[in-house]
Amino acid sequence: MHEPFDVIVVGAGSAGAVIAARASEDPRRSVLLIEAGPDYPDLAALPWDLVNSHNNSYTAHDWGLSYQPTASGASRPFPRGRVTGGSSAVNTTIALRGMPEDYDAWAAAGNPEWAWERVLPAFCRLERDLDFGERPYHGDAGPITIRRYTADELTDVHRAWLETADLLGYPRCEDANDPAGWGAGPHPMNKVGRLRISTAVGYLAPARARPNLRILPRTLVRRVVFEGRRAVGVEVEGDGLVDPIRGRLVVLSAGAIHSPAILTRSGIAPAAELRRLGIDPLIDAPGLGTRLSDHPALAVVATVRDPSILDPDQPIVQTILRYTAPDSPHRNDLQVEAFSFSPRGGPLDAFAVAAVLEQVNGTGRLWLPSADPHARPQIENRFCEDPEDRRRLAACFRDALAFVTTGPLAALVDRVIFPDLSRDLSDEVIERLILRLAASGYHPCATAPMGPAGDPNAVVDQYGRVHGAESLVVADASIMPTVPRANTNLTTIMIGEMVGEWLRTRPELYGL
Repeated sequence: MHEPFDVIVVGAGSAGAVIAARASEDPRRSVLLIEAGPDYPDLAALPWDLVNSHNNSYTAHDWGLSYQPTASGASRPFPRGRVTGGSSAVNTTIALRGMPEDYDAWAAAGNPEWAWERVLPAFCRLERDLDFGERPYHGDAGPITIRRYTADELTDVHRAWLETADLLGYPRCEDANDPAGWGAGPHPMNKVGRLRISTAVGYLAPARARPNLRILPRTLVRRVVFEGRRAVGVEVEGDGLVDPIRGRLVVLSAGAIHSPAILTRSGIAPAAELRRLGIDPLIDAPGLGTRLSDHPALAVVATVRDPSILDPDQPIVQTILRYTAPDSPHRNDLQVEAFSFSPRGGPLDAFAVAAVLEQVNGTGRLWLPSADPHARPQIENRFCEDPEDRRRLAACFRDALAFVTTGPLAALVDRVIFPDLSRDLSDEVIERLILRLAASGYHPCATAPMGPAGDPNAVVDQYGRVHGAESLVVADASIMPTVPRANTNLTTIMIGEMVGEWLRTRPELYGL
């Protein structure tokens, strides 16, 4: 550890594991991958919560964070994976890409490398699509296996939900990652049987044998170490000891919550925040933590006539509806998805249908309560304070309600327990419910957004290089300028592919 590594990657999650795997393909380059959580190099001994793709792992490999979804909403847990594979090792295995327009908007904001035509090869390179791998916008040989549930594999709830979508007039969409597609159909999911194909499984497992890649688990990165404005390593804490590790290039891939926290403790944040925390300022970064973007959601919950159709061992998610809100200029800005069961404590007798806003105008805030490396970042989403966000999510919630009161899905329902159908459910009432009860899809982004040097909100450039610093890169969901119209895991893996390939094939971009 006393010899400097060529590349230090902080965080072995959806992006970091990919970057370490791709960068270490060059045998001349030494790569250190640091992870705060545990590592499980023997896949045969992987804990069941990390194997089980039928449901999330909520607590066993979690950071224990909480968040404030709305100004009047109660604080709630905010699960984030603390393990090799990061949140890709604990999530629902939804493998959606977002709309081409999302990435073209990133490009139009001064990041031309992220146009759809340039990121599509990375999406194809990362995936092994078992259903549509022969199509020109898919891959068939990548590390992340993707499949969709067949009709005979659907739970009773999802089968009835899909039949109800037909009745409500939504078209069938067999491939939700078709760039031109929309409608209802099976979710693309990165799983094989019960096995969740995380980046630890897909990328790190085959890379572990490389002598130039070292993985250092159970190690907290406290801050980046600088000489002047050049990053020369990181300060880490493990086994009760605090030590520096030197490197020629530091890549922060600790995620949209923890990468900004590390930057702040390193003196890169809004100047007022650094003064409040008593941290010596290195770079005034006004956009750090001030543009938090995420997907707000609100679910309809209903009990069933026959509780025997619900089983906590069922896949919790199998299907998806992507469509466009009334009078919206943003294609596929809404999602409706069913959950096979809704655990609320007590008997398992309910399922849920969630309404989700995918294209979001409003932003929230991420900040540190103190400079203590163990202090938990504070997450304030401020969901749906933007009137247009609120209007569109209210329309989506009304559509979700139509599912449980129509056709085959309604036939399963004993009682709708939220919302109360006996009360006024005008648009105004639903919007008030949203301001009080909207919750996160757990897709935080844009806390260290990319953009050209002239953009006052940009923390990094389009290659992830931190403005005003040398030899320091951020590459994870935090650099997204806005949240894409999809669950973010696949886009974050794509970011790892883009930056990992630049490190491997264009090292001069990073001073290597």
